[in-house]
Amino acid sequence: MNLIMPPLCLYCGGMSRFRMYPTPQQAEQMLLHCAHARYVWNLAVEQHSHWYWGRKSAPGFAEQCRQLTEARRASDWLCSGNQTVQAQALKDFAAAKSAKFNAGFGEPTWRKKFRHEGFRVIGDDRVPEFNPDGTAKVNAKTGKQVMGRSVVVQKLNRRWAQVKVPGCGWVKFRNTRQGLPDAKTFRVTFRNGQWHVAFAVVPESIDAPGTGEVIGIDRGVTITAALSDGRTLNCPQLTVKERAQIRKHQRRASRAPKNSPHKTAEYAKVAKLKAREADRRKDWCEKTSTDLARTYDLIRFEKLNIKNMTASVKPKPDPEQPGQFLKNGRAAKAGLNRSILAQGWGLLRRRTGHKAPGRVEDVPAPYTSLQCSDCKWIDKNSRKSQAKFVCSNCGFTCNADTNASINVAVGQAVRPRPKRAGTGGTTPRKRSSVREPQHPTGVGIPRL
Repeated sequence: MNLIMPPLCLYCGGMSRFRMYPTPQQAEQMLLHCAHARYVWNLAVEQHSHWYWGRKSAPGFAEQCRQLTEARRASDWLCSGNQTVQAQALKDFAAAKSAKFNAGFGEPTWRKKFRHEGFRVIGDDRVPEFNPDGTAKVNAKTGKQVMGRSVVVQKLNRRWAQVKVPGCGWVKFRNTRQGLPDAKTFRVTFRNGQWHVAFAVVPESIDAPGTGEVIGIDRGVTITAALSDGRTLNCPQLTVKERAQIRKHQRRASRAPKNSPHKTAEYAKVAKLKAREADRRKDWCEKTSTDLARTYDLIRFEKLNIKNMTASVKPKPDPEQPGQFLKNGRAAKAGLNRSILAQGWGLLRRRTGHKAPGRVEDVPAPYTSLQCSDCKWIDKNSRKSQAKFVCSNCGFTCNADTNASINVAVGQAVRPRPKRAGTGGTTPRKRSSVREPQHPTGVGIPRL
């Protein structure tokens, strides 16, 4: 029996996302909004693609809005859509263009059908605005109360709410958070057969419990997160049956004729199963990060460069055969990369930092898995296997991931000095609070 995950409430940077359940008529209208927003975005991309150095600057947001009005008069299809949705697509493009120069992002690119399905809506409800001290915000010129925009949202019951979408009326969504979101804009997205609404509101951070507890977290592939208190947490994956279904649909898609509806349908089934796995991973990261932020005052993660760890292997040219390449284990490395990305290391660290700002630290990874958490002796031979750690100095035995997490909780593994002749390990630089025992061989005693 396939597992169906409940609707998720996810945090997308400064947004809270909910699962939408539109009627067939509403879904058809929202797909039309997606097409209009994508079309207007691509027109803006095409305009700016004709610019070159020395030429007059491309039109900005205000000029593009004026041109949009003219285009709506000339095109019945474009005029049948909502002007607010189309104008917000231009505003998104202006923000993306500004981010290229201010935040270091790349040039805005084309949006494609079935891949970039979504649109943004600005609230049409008017509410009074107030200053941080609680006083009313007044316009300096007119002396009147400043009225801001707000999204029109209604709560139906404890589980359900609805939001007003232009041209669609009230659309239901699953309310998985306490209270209704208070936002000025929201974004509707469609992917893998699921509709989601994301409200542009920054969630409140979680207060520290005040117990002074510090937790260290070591991330791995076999064990997703090993905690210094002895707990081990594993990110949920697809079941054996679901993986078999993915292989079955991929096999059928590979045998189907090129560009046929059957091939598209089989790949859509694969995408749906993979989206289910991503939903489980995100849900686990949200719950785990919330639990960490509520339980501990200081959270320390092992610092990992995930981008470099999951980089593909570079090809090795064959010196004897020009144009040919040597075996470089690319298939095995690709499997390892998939296993690493399936654990959600980066998402767990990022969401914990969002919920506990100022209470999350990154500890350098070197020697955290080779150092004994009991006597601080560093020796690569102490790591007997992936799961077993036996210190070659004091005989301390522990799970290897738990031992590393304890070192991460301390703050940083001490940097060793070069080994001496006849020693079985390396000596730490800093004095430890634990008494250093005698080395079994009688030599190589750590000098403090």
